[in-house]
Amino acid sequence: MQTNQRAIRCSGLEIATEAFGDPAHPPVVLIMGGMASMLWWHESFCVRLAEQGRFVIRYDQRDSGLSTKYPPGRPGYTFDDAVDDVFRVLDGYGISMVHLVGFSLGGMIGQVAALKNPERVLSLTAISSSPVGVDQSHFPPSGEAWMEHMAVEADWSDRADAVAYVVDDARLTAGTAHPFDEAGTRAFLERDFDRSGGYLSATNHSILFEVGDTWQGRLNEMKVPLLVVHGTADPVFPLAHGEALARAVADAKFVKIEGGGHEIHPHDWEEIISAIDEHVGRRTSVK
Repeated sequence: MQTNQRAIRCSGLEIATEAFGDPAHPPVVLIMGGMASMLWWHESFCVRLAEQGRFVIRYDQRDSGLSTKYPPGRPGYTFDDAVDDVFRVLDGYGISMVHLVGFSLGGMIGQVAALKNPERVLSLTAISSSPVGVDQSHFPPSGEAWMEHMAVEADWSDRADAVAYVVDDARLTAGTAHPFDEAGTRAFLERDFDRSGGYLSATNHSILFEVGDTWQGRLNEMKVPLLVVHGTADPVFPLAHGEALARAVADAKFVKIEGGGHEIHPHDWEEIISAIDEHVGRRTSVK
C-alpha cells in the first residue's frame, strides 16, 4: 500500500499528516477525537479503507502527535481553528472537495466543517459523536464509572501514570461485545506517548468542546450527506447522542454497532468500513 507522510505548514503552524492509497482516488480525511493523535486511526484501518478505492488521509490535531504544540493551559487556538485545520490539510494536498470521517470530537469538528464550507465537503461520517449546537439536557448522562475516572487527574508528565490512566479510560469506554485487550492497548499507548513527546499539551483539547454560539441550532441547515455510526453501549456519548444527530439532519443514515463502546474496535472495522464505503459511493471529487 502506497503511503506518504507530509507536514502541512501554514502561518507558523505545522500539521503532521499521513496518506494511504492512490491520490487519484476520492479523498477521505479522518478526524480523530480529543487528546488522540492520528495513530488512533489504526494503520490497518486506514489501509483497508484505502483498499476500497479511497485516498485516505489521517492527521494529528494541534497539541497531539507531531503537530504544533502549545503550553499546557494556554492553547493558541479555538474550536473554529480546529475546523479550519481540516481545510488546511486539504489545501496542503491540493484537494478541493473531500469526504470527512470524524470520531467523537472529530465528528463534531466534521459537523461544523460541513456547515461552514459545504462546497468542499462531499459527505460526512460521524462515529461515536454528539450533535453540535443542540440542547442536550434531556440526553442520558455519561456512564458513572467513566465520569468518576474523569474526575481524577493523571500526572500527565509521568509516562507510566499517563499511560496507566489512558489504559483505564480505554477499558471504561470499551463496549460489551468484545474482550478488552489491555496488553495491546498499553503497548499502543506507550508508542503513542513516545511519538507525541507526552500527553501534557493534549490536555489543551478541553478548549475544543467550547463550540460557541455561531453554530447553535444550525444542524438542520446541513445539506451534506450524513452517516452516523454509534455503538449501543457507548458510555461517553450514549446512543441518544447519535440518534439525535441523525434526526437533526435530513435524510441522514444511521448504523448501530451492537455492543459497541466509545471506540473503533478492530472486530467492528468490517461493518464500519462497509458503511463508510456505501455512504461515500463511487463519486469522484474535483482535486
